[in-house]
Amino acid sequence: MLLFIGDDWAEDHHDVEIQDELGRVLRRARLPEGIAGIAGFGELVGMFAGPDTGPSDVLVCIESDRGPWVKALVAAGYRVFGVDPKQAARHREILASSGAKSDKGDAHALADMARTRGHQLREVAADSEVAEAVKVVSRAHQTLIWERTRHMLRLRAALREYFPAALEAYSPLELTSRAALMLLAKAPTPAAAAKLTTRQIVPALKGYRDKDGKASAIQQVLRSEHLGQPDAVTAAYAATVRSLVAILTTVNTEIATLEREVKAHFGRHPDAEIVLSQPGLGQILGARVLAEFGDAPNRYVSAKARKNYAGTSPITRQSGKMKVVAARYVHNDRLVDALHGQASCALLHDEQVRAYYDELRARDVSHNAALRQIANRLVGILHGCLKHRTTYDQATAWSHRANAAA
Repeated sequence: MLLFIGDDWAEDHHDVEIQDELGRVLRRARLPEGIAGIAGFGELVGMFAGPDTGPSDVLVCIESDRGPWVKALVAAGYRVFGVDPKQAARHREILASSGAKSDKGDAHALADMARTRGHQLREVAADSEVAEAVKVVSRAHQTLIWERTRHMLRLRAALREYFPAALEAYSPLELTSRAALMLLAKAPTPAAAAKLTTRQIVPALKGYRDKDGKASAIQQVLRSEHLGQPDAVTAAYAATVRSLVAILTTVNTEIATLEREVKAHFGRHPDAEIVLSQPGLGQILGARVLAEFGDAPNRYVSAKARKNYAGTSPITRQSGKMKVVAARYVHNDRLVDALHGQASCALLHDEQVRAYYDELRARDVSHNAALRQIANRLVGILHGCLKHRTTYDQATAWSHRANAAA
């Protein structure tokens, strides 16, 4: 006997509904989050499970594929389907066109989805503990980089309002660099910056070539005339810049710390060597790709399935004589970002990738579209390498091009 369970989760509770194979509602319940809730979940299943019903005969549909609750369900042996909220919303509209919505109604829709469309849903597959650890640190690392960019843009906007000379003077440096942040912390106002001597500027340029020349150029710009703000307004802006500089300095430190953690965890994974052999992938990008794909066996039944999950394969819309091939806009942003970076780097280090890119560009394919097609090809190559447990071999990966040329 199969049991179909819809699980509508909230921060502190879960609304669940159990259906049988005929769609009859056997029980509805609200369970607390945590161990007590999981225990109650098991008791509900036990109440309706027949003598021949095993954990794998219990199908659970929930709008999440991660977290302690999902991990506990998978560990118990249940078949768990983590569905996209958009999928769940569309199925709910089929059952109730009135637009009515409730937690119980959502649980009912999810249970019905597991019963009627379970064969079309992607089952949550348990990744290894090492892969989970890589995902945690690589996502945290990437999030901090994104946060640094946001704070940098705030800093740039503030400087443009009252201290445009700083943007011009520090343009040879990254605004998030240690040098630029040190100089802004030392002199956050135009008046203070104009008093900086080259001897005060040079120590901040540690690691740069021609420090004296760069210091002189920075000093010259800072001492030139620029539009500004009244003293009171300038002082207020300077206070905000000090705060942003302090935040960026701390974020830079933590990014470096997490980078070491990413490399350490990724180095422990058995697939690290295969991933690092791929063109365009180093330890950081490789860790992100591994983390977002996961390492559960048989999760991707084919290279096409992996490409579809990556969002690199195109979609076709056809009706009558109209046919449009377009990029996928629903995708894992973190994975797409990593694959885009891989394709960009691979152009510089693999002549076959470069040849493929040049061929696409010669056919008037735009730069970004060409990178997406390269990423799609590289995902297929990665799938083959992982499937056959072998490292990247350029001749094998691009043999179809050599055969076509012959």
